[in-house]
Amino acid sequence: MTRCLPIVAILFGMLYACPAKSAEQPPNVIIVFADDLGYGDLGCFGHPTIRTPELDRMAREGMKLTQFYSAAPVCTPSRAALMTGRLPARNGMCSTKRRVLFPNSKGGIPDGEITLAEALKTKGYVTACIGKWHLGHLPRYLPTNNGFDSYFGIPYSNDMDRVAGSPKGRAAFLEPLVKYWNVPLMRDEEIVERPAVQNTITRRYTEEAVRFIKQNQKQPFFLYLPHSLPHVPLFRSAEFEGRSARGLYGDVIEEIDWSVGQILETLRTLKLEDNTIVFFTSDNGPWLIFGEHGGSAGLLRDGKGSTWEGGMREPTLAWWPGTIPAGSLATDVCSTMDIYATVHQLAGIPMPTDRITDSHDLMPVLTASGSSTRELLFYYRGYNLMAVRKGPWKMHLMTQNAYGQPQPIVHERPLLFQLDHDPSEKHDLGEKNPDLIAQLMKDIEHHKSMLKPVESELEK
Repeated sequence: MTRCLPIVAILFGMLYACPAKSAEQPPNVIIVFADDLGYGDLGCFGHPTIRTPELDRMAREGMKLTQFYSAAPVCTPSRAALMTGRLPARNGMCSTKRRVLFPNSKGGIPDGEITLAEALKTKGYVTACIGKWHLGHLPRYLPTNNGFDSYFGIPYSNDMDRVAGSPKGRAAFLEPLVKYWNVPLMRDEEIVERPAVQNTITRRYTEEAVRFIKQNQKQPFFLYLPHSLPHVPLFRSAEFEGRSARGLYGDVIEEIDWSVGQILETLRTLKLEDNTIVFFTSDNGPWLIFGEHGGSAGLLRDGKGSTWEGGMREPTLAWWPGTIPAGSLATDVCSTMDIYATVHQLAGIPMPTDRITDSHDLMPVLTASGSSTRELLFYYRGYNLMAVRKGPWKMHLMTQNAYGQPQPIVHERPLLFQLDHDPSEKHDLGEKNPDLIAQLMKDIEHHKSMLKPVESELEK
C-alpha cells in the first residue's frame, strides 16, 4: 500500500491520468544503480553513521520504496533483468554453476533481447551507459551494440582480472591498491586505461554523467549510471578519504551520495527536473563476508548471494518533482524489472508482444494514485526457484546462505514467513498455514508452466 494524504493522491492521480507533459518531449530517464549496496546502508534507510545528505534530500523530494527487489542476488542476472524486464532464466543470463560473467566468459546478453536502451532509441532518445556493465565484455555484448550511443566504464566487476603476485586471499581487499586488479576502463569499444585507476572512478563516472546531461539537455535522454562500487575492492577519491565514521566503506557510500547530488543539481540548474525521472537502487544486497568492507542489510536476513530478504530487497528512491509526491512512501512490492514497463509507458513505447515480460508499470505507485499490479514475486538463485512472495507472505522451497553453504536445503514442508510482521524471517509459520502453502504451490506450478528456461550464457 502506498501511504500518502488522500487529497494529494487524488491530485496526482489526475495528473497521471492526463497525457504526458509534452508529446514532443517525453521524460528523460536516469537510473543510478549501485553495486552490492545493502538495505541498511543509507541514512534515509536507517544507517546510524553513514551520512547521505543528497540521497536523504532525494527521499524528501521524492518517494522511498521500502519493498523493492532485484531479480537476483548477484550482479549479472540482476542487471540483465533490469535491462530487459525479464527473469534471467528466460534469456539464459544466469547459472547454477557460474553465478556471473567473468573475463574469460564467451557469452553475454542475447541478440534477441530488447534492452531498455534499444526500446528508447525507437523514440529518439540519446542513450549512455556510464559505469559497470557486466552483461558481456566481447564486442557484440557491449552497451554500444545493445542500444547505447556511448559507453564509459569497467565492463565487469572491479575485483576481476586480479594480478598474479598480489596479496593472497582477502589481504588484497583489506588494503586495496589499484595495481592489484588489471580491470580495463573502456570508452565505447576501446580500452583507454588498464588497470583502471579506481581511486577516481566514482568521480569520473559522475563527471561523464554530468557532461552527458548538459550536452543532451535539448532532447530526450536515457542515462544508465551503474556504479562499480561499493563492490569490493573499495576505492574512493582523496576528497572523501577519512570522511565517514563508518571507515572506508562509509567513505565510498558518501562519495556515491555526492555523485547523486551532482546529478540532481545539474538537473535543477538546467531546469530539467520537472521532465526527468530518476531511480536510485542496487543490483543486490551487501557482500557480508567482507566484514567492515561489506555493507549492512539492516534488519533483513543475510545478504548478497542469498534469497533471504537481505540478498534481494534493495534501498530504492524515485524522484520526479511535480509528478512523484514529495516525501512519499511506498510499501508496494516492486522489482527492478518494473522499471522496464514504467519507462515504456512514459515514453509511449508499446511493450513487446512476442515474449513474456515480468514487468509491471509503476506509475500508479509513483504518483500515489494506485497500487502495484504485481501479485507475485519470485526469488531465483540461478535457475533454482527458491521462494515466492504473495502479499506479506513469503514461502521458501529451498534456502541457502550466501556463502559457505555448498548446497541448498530443500524443505519437505516449505518455510513460511509473514514479512510485514517479521522482515528478518525468524518465525516460520508454515505449520499453522497449510492452506496458504497449498495455494502458493499452485501459483508456483502455474508460473513454471509459463517459463521455459534457455541455455545459460554464463556457462559458455
